[in-house]
This record gives sequence, structure tokens and C-alpha cells, in this order.
Amino acid sequence: MITQKTLTLFFFLLLSFYTFTSSATIEAEPAFENPIDRKLLGQDKERTLSHFRFYWQDIVGGPNATSIPIVQPIPKFNTSSSFGLVRVIDNALTIGPNLTSKVIGRAHGFYVSVSETELDLLMVESFVFYEGRYNGSTIDIVGRNVALNKVREIPVVGGSGVFRFAKGYAELRTLKFDAASGDTLVQYDVFVYHH
Repeated sequence: MITQKTLTLFFFLLLSFYTFTSSATIEAEPAFENPIDRKLLGQDKERTLSHFRFYWQDIVGGPNATSIPIVQPIPKFNTSSSFGLVRVIDNALTIGPNLTSKVIGRAHGFYVSVSETELDLLMVESFVFYEGRYNGSTIDIVGRNVALNKVREIPVVGGSGVFRFAKGYAELRTLKFDAASGDTLVQYDVFVYHH
């Protein structure tokens, strides 16, 4: 015959067993950082250093403007620096310096005038390519552009598609600036490591 004492002991053992097994099956939280196989990301190939030259067509006036002011310069600083000006861009990237040259991609992004004393821009751009094996791939740059310097350098901070994990830099040279319209032609030489 089962006594009250035996039943109590049985339920105590059963409860202890259940608590032990359920606490043993609780998984640890995943680590914040985990190693990954480079091959899963297409990183098993050697890196290639490529040089791209194209022309950035910044059209700020007229019905076909590709650079639109979103925030006007701060009136107090509305000088040659245009401090506070923010422009969003969808500029053509052409194979040659003429506006009628073949378009190989677009520069999507924005630039901000960040200096009270000089024409100093913060550039945030994604170059979206349309041609050949680069079709749909992007190169992304972020950095300072002192526009009146003869040559400027902006870092390549990444990319997508063929340019996934890209690193490098872009050299900028202003070839033409139309003071009346504000339109600007800039030669970009982009040196980029990619897979």
C-alpha cells in the first residue's frame, strides 16, 4: 500500500528530475560575434585592385537638374561657403567629360556644406553602375571634399555586388565650374580593392 510519505517522496523526486532536465536543456545565449567561413561570403578569391575613371555631372539648374537643394544655406552664413546647404543628388557618371558621353552609372547621395569659411563639403555617395559585369554593383564613398583644392581624396568605405567589402579611395579634380548656373564637372579616379 502506498503511503502519504511515499507519494510525497515520489512527487518530490519527479519535480526534482523535471527541474534538473529542463534547466539542462536551456541553451546559452548566442555570442555577439561568431567566426564565419570566408567562402560563404565569396571571400575565398584574391583581392583585385582596380582603377576606374569617370566624370561626375552635377547639374544644379534648369529643368534637368540632378542636384536638388533640400536645405538652403543658413542666412547668417550665406557667403561663398554656403554653410548649411544640403543637396540630394542623382548625377550621371559618364565615360567622358562631355555631358553627352555614354552614361555608365549614377551617383546617388547627398552633399552638405560644412564650413563657415571655405567651400568644404561632406560627400555621401553611392556610385551605381550599369555596365557589363559591374551592372547593379555599387561603390560607396564618404568623406571631406574641399572643393577649391586642385585634387581631393575621399575614402571608399564599401560597396555591393562585385564591390562587396570594397576599400580604397577616390581622387577628385574639378574640370569645369559654371559660375552662372552652378553646374560642375568633376573627374573621379577611383582606386578600389575588391573581390
